[in-house]
Amino acid sequence: MADTFARPGPRPARRWGGHVERLSRPIRVHLLLAWTWSRALAQYPTSLLLMTLGTSLGAIAEVFAVFVVFRHAGALDGFSLAEGLLIAGLANLMFATADMLMGTVEGLGQHIRTGSLDVMLVRPVSPLIQIITDRFALRRLGRVIPAGVITGIALHHCDIDWTLGKILFLPVLLVSGVAIAAAIWLAGSCLQFFVIDAREAANSVTYGGQALTEYPLSIYGKGVVTAVTFAVPLAFVGWQPVLYLLDRPDPTGLPESLRFAPPLVAVVAGTAAALLWRLGLRRYRSTGS
Repeated sequence: MADTFARPGPRPARRWGGHVERLSRPIRVHLLLAWTWSRALAQYPTSLLLMTLGTSLGAIAEVFAVFVVFRHAGALDGFSLAEGLLIAGLANLMFATADMLMGTVEGLGQHIRTGSLDVMLVRPVSPLIQIITDRFALRRLGRVIPAGVITGIALHHCDIDWTLGKILFLPVLLVSGVAIAAAIWLAGSCLQFFVIDAREAANSVTYGGQALTEYPLSIYGKGVVTAVTFAVPLAFVGWQPVLYLLDRPDPTGLPESLRFAPPLVAVVAGTAAALLWRLGLRRYRSTGS
């Protein structure tokens, strides 16, 4: 009799559905908030178009500087013009995409000073999602699109032996590079939990790191290469993937196995950035802390 009136256990399908719902909700909220800001900016199409064109011109100017250097020098440490543009294009593409997705997190210090972070903490949405979608601007596509076009052109002109493994691994390298750049952006911005005026220091790693990785890392000193490989993993954003695509030995003397490490580095960097974010939130006590 007790078994007859026993409460049935949860259905497996419903349980899995709940897990999927919890995992997908942050993505849906992120897309909704980003779409809301995009619609607001679209009310002024001329302004949006001009800002996007201005952003595109800035991105093109950065790559053009690389073009001028390679055109004048002929080659840098054995890398041709097309290979140099591939390095610069990938670095710009990865960082521009991460900037579009995570760039507004660098305004964390302002949210702390003005008290708007307190408001975000009481809303039923992750404060991180609120910050990275705050004033989401489609004009950042003005950096992503030119970088993607330049990368595609460079891939076409580089002498790459396109095996099935490279074709399948290329999207993994692209996603991993964006994830690493986004993790660096988040980790650098989290410094503002501890030092409010640390935004410029964080920008020196993100924007400065992008400028550094636009050229072959082998032209820098050994200390710089070691730092951007094992301390701040900038080398895995563009440098190591390019070495893999070109089948080139690493001129810096590091193990060739590192070129397969971007997915693992992305997981480690993302986990470290998430832990730093949680540590900062736990330390936060309110405006002025």
